[in-house]
Amino acid sequence: MTEQGKKRILLVDDDVAHRTMLKVNLSGEHFHILEADDGDQVILFLERNSCDLILLDMKMARMDGLATLKALQETVYASIPVIVLTAFSSVDTAVKAMREGAYDYVAKPVDLEELRLVIEKALSFQEIKDENDRLKKRLERRFSFGNMIGSSSAMKELFATLELVAPSDATVLITGESGTGKELVASALHQQSRRCRFPFVKVNCAALNENLLESELFGHESGAFTGAVSQRKGRFEQADKGTLFLDEIGDMSLPTQAKILRVLQEGELDRLGGSETIAVDVRLLAATHRNLQQMIEEGTFRQDLFFRLSVVPVELPPLRERRKDIPDLLTLFLDRYAEKNRKDIKGFHPEVLRIFLSYDWPGNIRELENTVERAVILCPGEQITVRELPSQLLPAGSVDETPHATTPLTLRDMEREMIRATLAQHKGNRSKTAKILGVARQTLLNKLKEYDLL
Repeated sequence: MTEQGKKRILLVDDDVAHRTMLKVNLSGEHFHILEADDGDQVILFLERNSCDLILLDMKMARMDGLATLKALQETVYASIPVIVLTAFSSVDTAVKAMREGAYDYVAKPVDLEELRLVIEKALSFQEIKDENDRLKKRLERRFSFGNMIGSSSAMKELFATLELVAPSDATVLITGESGTGKELVASALHQQSRRCRFPFVKVNCAALNENLLESELFGHESGAFTGAVSQRKGRFEQADKGTLFLDEIGDMSLPTQAKILRVLQEGELDRLGGSETIAVDVRLLAATHRNLQQMIEEGTFRQDLFFRLSVVPVELPPLRERRKDIPDLLTLFLDRYAEKNRKDIKGFHPEVLRIFLSYDWPGNIRELENTVERAVILCPGEQITVRELPSQLLPAGSVDETPHATTPLTLRDMEREMIRATLAQHKGNRSKTAKILGVARQTLLNKLKEYDLL
């Protein structure tokens, strides 16, 4: 919108008389007409001015309408609606223009009422499209963070916390069962931070013994130990100005914990076998599936390090407590692995969905993802059935059952089944079911009535 609420229309035509006629007839209460005398002026104009719609003549001396449209599609202005003006005998050219992104065309000689109607439709369409884009972005911000998705109440709360924490340099301690996505959280925090242009370095503390871990983290000088034939920078130095993620920090020895504490407190370290103190600027993220409070009581984890690490504690819920997210995760993984394995799989048999929604997933998202990947690889048709599932997911006696092909579930079917399965999982407790599904109890009661589940 312009001042006085008028829409700005850029009129591009090298015929001065025709351009003037259109400007006189379109200018008024609703439109503010701007002018360009040829197609080669359009992008230059848009770099300095805004507009809501472009009226583009097809035949111009220096740069015709088709070439101008193609040039626009390569810029940030590609979303501006374009209406092309063309001679009646050149309608084929106008159709080509629409394939290049034009909203519509009006044949010459121009019928002014028709043109006004097409302009209004284009502007209305663009307003709806812009509003949908805004809603989509808000939903994406609300129901996703980085590569994580989820619309359950637990995940919404998590995303809200991560959005606040990501831009800071705060140390974050990520806890949760194995397979809940702790590394995904760390990666997303880095990507949404001011350090995203610098390295994101990961170390699995459980995968290395004490001596190797110290060398991995702090580096070593030549001759520091047998086999150290040259100087090596450690992961802290490699992550300078970026982010270091220490996974399974609960598996770290007490001496190594003390050295980590020094880096956090003083921002400096010594390589193994070295005498030079090295300053580093690193944001530290840590994760563990262990109970660090219990380890502190047992004397196997330093309390002062715990306080340094858990400036912002983030606990990831297990998948059994966020069943509402399972259908979205299934869609994500099915799309990913069907494309990877070049398979045209449409969806899941209803019985498979029932099994997925009632299973407790001790391995959490990792187990769910692996199960879907395995099923995609084994699936011979267009729908994943119980035959493609591992035996631990199947009820006793169901392994040899062959489900008949059926129409893929609608969203309504999936919602009904998710409510039914969650209610059964919690032995009919409606309050617990509502909490797990992230809805008010009254909303759940309304859904139970709607789906005849009372």
